[in-house]
Amino acid sequence: MSEGTAEIPEQVRPASNTVSPQEFVRRGAVFLLLLALVIIFSFAQPAFININNLMSILQAVSVVAIIGAGVTVTLAIGGFDLSAGAVAASSVMAASYAMIVWGLNAYETVPLVLAFGAIVGLANALLIVRLKVPDLLATLATMFLLTGLQLIPTAGRSISVGLILPDGTTASGRVDSAFLTIGRSSLFGIIPFPVILMLIVALALYVLTERTRLGRLLYATGGNEAATRLAGANVARLKTFAYVLSGTLASLGGIIVAARVGRGDVSSGASLLMDSVAASLIGFAVLGLRRPNVLGTTIGAVFVGVLLNGLTMLNAPYYTQDFIKGAVLVGALALTYGISRGRA
Repeated sequence: MSEGTAEIPEQVRPASNTVSPQEFVRRGAVFLLLLALVIIFSFAQPAFININNLMSILQAVSVVAIIGAGVTVTLAIGGFDLSAGAVAASSVMAASYAMIVWGLNAYETVPLVLAFGAIVGLANALLIVRLKVPDLLATLATMFLLTGLQLIPTAGRSISVGLILPDGTTASGRVDSAFLTIGRSSLFGIIPFPVILMLIVALALYVLTERTRLGRLLYATGGNEAATRLAGANVARLKTFAYVLSGTLASLGGIIVAARVGRGDVSSGASLLMDSVAASLIGFAVLGLRRPNVLGTTIGAVFVGVLLNGLTMLNAPYYTQDFIKGAVLVGALALTYGISRGRA
């Protein structure tokens, strides 16, 4: 092993190019199930395959995919960011508060909120890297802290135009129209801007994690931290980078939500953590990689979005949707891991 270069553990090396039927099913299980879902829903409800509905699905999953991409990077280093959903929800409130209460415009609000996410990520890294607090405990504490903190400035109220502040005064600001274009505009009137942001983030992180030395070091840290450190890599910086990136992307997701709804809703981020984590973990099964990867996370988010949209269009009772989603995901994971184990 050359100095300054970390050896990538066996479990994160690219899979072989075997093309046997079993290997094909193992690698393509999620894609095959996704194709099957699209065909079934299209026959059952022809409106499902409409381009506007497909764009609606992608717009709905864009925030989950962006936040999930950040979570994926923390998984790559052997960590886990439980605070991502709370960062996104707090960013929704922070963006709305900055414009409606402080009177800032979009060009001031966006960098401010992104910086907020980066600072939270840096705080997580400080707890984990410097104080040696386990990842799950550190980010869980941050999650609870942010969940309570976002409610204090408005005494638990959602933030909208004409907000009555705790001191009895009325906020005089409004949501900048330029800010609303982030969540409501579209390219050529077809592709929503959040979808474009999702694709940019996915492509940029795919190149970073799969095609650069930094990406190899991130995976090496998660595979064998001690060996990576002995090889000359600065593990502390790698972990800090991962958590700062996760916090920044979570804030970007919050900005998109705030720009879409046009207000700071206290319940806007309720499901973002679980959905993002689900997308990240589904990504392990994509192409049979069995490791966190940004491409898999994006596909996982789309997979869940297609499933929920199709069930909704078929008028499936809401109380059955989580069960059906879980059953389908179990099937995808069983195909990926079960076939692999059978061939071992």
